Amino acid sequence: MQAISQNSSSAPYLESLNPAQRQAVETLDGPVLVLAGAGTGKTRVLTTRLAHLLQTGRAYPSQIMAVTFTNKAAQEMKERVSHLLGGAPVDGWWLGTFHALAARMLRRHADLVGLQSDFTILDPDDQARLMKQIMELNGVDHKKWPPKMVISLIDRWKDRAMTPAQVPEEEAGIAVDGKLLVLYKLYQERLVSLNACDFGNLLLHMITILRDPAHAEVLEKYHAQFRYLLVDEYQDTNVAQYLWLRLLAQGSNNICCVGDDDQSIYGWRGAEVGNILRFEKDFPGAAIIKLEQNYRSTSRILEAAHSVISQNENRLGKKLWSEGDAGEMLKVRGLWDGEAEARWVGEEIEQLQRRQVPLSQVAVLVRAGFQTREFEERFIKLGLPYRVIGGARFFERMEIRDALAYLRVVAQPADDLALERIINVPKRGIGDTTVNKLYSHARTYGVSLYGAISEICQTDELGAKVKTTLMKLLDDFERWRSFVNSMHHAELTAMILEESGYNQMWKEDKTPEAPGRLENLRELVSSLQGFEHLQEFLEHVALVLENQDQTNGDSISIMTLHGAKGLEFDAVFLPGWEEGLFPSQRSMDESGLKGLEEERRLAYVGITRARKQAYISFAANRRLYGNWVNAIPSRFVDELPREHVDVSSDMGLYGANRSSHWDTSSSRSSSAPSVPLTQGAKVQTAAGVVFERGERIFHEKFGYGKIIHIDGHKLDIAFEKSGTKRVMDSFVSKA
Repeated sequence: MQAISQNSSSAPYLESLNPAQRQAVETLDGPVLVLAGAGTGKTRVLTTRLAHLLQTGRAYPSQIMAVTFTNKAAQEMKERVSHLLGGAPVDGWWLGTFHALAARMLRRHADLVGLQSDFTILDPDDQARLMKQIMELNGVDHKKWPPKMVISLIDRWKDRAMTPAQVPEEEAGIAVDGKLLVLYKLYQERLVSLNACDFGNLLLHMITILRDPAHAEVLEKYHAQFRYLLVDEYQDTNVAQYLWLRLLAQGSNNICCVGDDDQSIYGWRGAEVGNILRFEKDFPGAAIIKLEQNYRSTSRILEAAHSVISQNENRLGKKLWSEGDAGEMLKVRGLWDGEAEARWVGEEIEQLQRRQVPLSQVAVLVRAGFQTREFEERFIKLGLPYRVIGGARFFERMEIRDALAYLRVVAQPADDLALERIINVPKRGIGDTTVNKLYSHARTYGVSLYGAISEICQTDELGAKVKTTLMKLLDDFERWRSFVNSMHHAELTAMILEESGYNQMWKEDKTPEAPGRLENLRELVSSLQGFEHLQEFLEHVALVLENQDQTNGDSISIMTLHGAKGLEFDAVFLPGWEEGLFPSQRSMDESGLKGLEEERRLAYVGITRARKQAYISFAANRRLYGNWVNAIPSRFVDELPREHVDVSSDMGLYGANRSSHWDTSSSRSSSAPSVPLTQGAKVQTAAGVVFERGERIFHEKFGYGKIIHIDGHKLDIAFEKSGTKRVMDSFVSKA
């Protein structure tokens, strides 16, 4: 490391740094990886390092490139550096997002990839429209393969820095009836003819230029210009971003990457945790500096987070610590079902209110969007203001609005707004012209839109195909309406969603949002179980929607775990810690161990959002799509350190752990766990009841059955009317 003057070493901005932070700021030469754990002052280190480079005269602003993931982060960094330098303006430097900086470069060299410097950057809607045109011209069914889905698949190749010529042969025919690669080529050619780029092309074109020996002078120019590179959130980079950075860093080798491998949670959108894990291999001789002193959370919270994340094999390894108080034990609560879980969370929040904790310092972090519904409804009943961050409230989501429109038409055929919303959803070939003609008839004869369909279909004003479609739709509504009094409304809703083709529409949709929409629809069906009849449910929804805007600044935050990264709250609730829900079964099925480890990192992120208190809960039963599903507590609950966790349940529920680690029969974890008498033959419950294989038992939800297998405190039972289920031993009684 080059010597720094005594004057710069005693600069005021260095004095408040802890030893590790100061090392990260002052190690200026050569490759540096700063492993910055949650709450360890990462942004402070980045901005102070930038100021230090300028203050020591190592580089002018134009010789530093600092890369962030958001424009907000870039602006904040610029303001903080200016403040550290006494308010002096910092102009001329390259500070921004990957896309912004790549666009700035590409406008200088656009001609090298067939573009002009004033090229247009397309937004996602423009991309989809362009792809639709290309698909139509090449005989590809855009209904079967939605253009946005095709663009999404192509973007995955661009995230990996693959031009059409570089796509592996085994991937070329994986989708769109084997035509995806052809569409990619045509799409790229069309972009050039339009003098346009999409976001993926900004980096892809620059990587192509920088790699090309014929344009070696371009890379040499940037090597000469950029003496120092700084990168924020390095664990979230994809392959293209990684390659672009490596190409630029080859000149000075002065690259400093700041990130946390334990918080890499965006693999589903292309992020490669391997980029940060192999930093030392990519940059031999790199300095690895760990920021482990946490300024956010209590020691108990940090111990719990470490106990979970340390189960991951693929990590560089660090352990957060705090000089603050140990704090309160984490609360782990086992509950009967999702409704009981929402009640418990509501009661705990009311207790926090009585202790003067502002609601703005309380967050509920869920793994899946559909989980918000029960909490939203509970908070409305309790009069607790809340806001859903990063997404619409449950009953405002598009797919829920669509499903409710079907139910409203079943309940009230004269509901024109509801019928208009879904008359062509899913697509039935009923366009605006037909709808306008129907409304004109309705106004002329003073009937509803539903009545207009019935009447106009008796004439020749519409084509035969449209008439047939509309009459079938009316027949469906009449048939569904005939079941209102004889079929449970949850079953009826499930039937409507299937028979209308609405579920199938989302099953065929290949966009990343589609699985979540199907989960929300299943949750909607489950939510109907708590109401006497359909009309009561629809009235309830209307009241919920009416109350939606009546929130003030002091409100509870509800969001997904992914959306919570970078945020912090005094009290954090983490519900739904059950196998299949969290960790997500879909994630594990798709990515195996890699998926499980990312789910565990998500648990780590959730726990470390809490400053003072963390609450974790799981339910023994979940109602999914109108059916009760027996749930097993998440393996992440099992990985919590018992000495820092207070475990309790409503019913002496055993199950905070899959390996007899906890005993939740009391309000606090005991010193000795409950252990099965004989694995596979008998089991003794926390309450002292012994069950044997072959014994007949009774379960409150599933009725009578026979124990066919014993796995610790989990029983496989062949129920007489419900089939084979796996349940916890504390949920059954002797028959």
